[in-house]
Amino acid sequence: MNDYVAELRKLVGTRPLILPGTSVVITDPADRVLLLERVDTGGWGLPGGLMEPGESFEETGRREVKEEIGLDIGELNLLGLFSGAGYYYRYPNGDEIHNITAAYVARLPEDATIVLDTAENSTWRFFGLDEIPDTVITPEQPIIAEYAKVAS
Repeated sequence: MNDYVAELRKLVGTRPLILPGTSVVITDPADRVLLLERVDTGGWGLPGGLMEPGESFEETGRREVKEEIGLDIGELNLLGLFSGAGYYYRYPNGDEIHNITAAYVARLPEDATIVLDTAENSTWRFFGLDEIPDTVITPEQPIIAEYAKVAS
């Protein structure tokens, strides 16, 4: 959790917060999607996270990808903005969030070496669109579904 959200949580506890963030659909040369198995939920998710004050959505995506998997990514193409009732999430610790997510698509950089931040994620793997696990966290399922539509 970023410092900004941690400070908010001290003030409001687990009450629902509306928070902007970014998810990045990173694809490899075989057009498989990179997913990370999250430590906090046990589910799979896209690289990304919550915005820090003063950041743009794109800056948030770049920072989160660098923090979570050690990559500097190139071009980001906006996939879409995702918000509404379907993007509500309740974490196992009780924290509630209404996500406003800008989702981007990026290609895996050539000669990339993924260095996983094990504080947030336990493992990573590329999945074909026909093998996406059922345990993808709820707010990211529509993002992957949208990517599957535009990728075909």
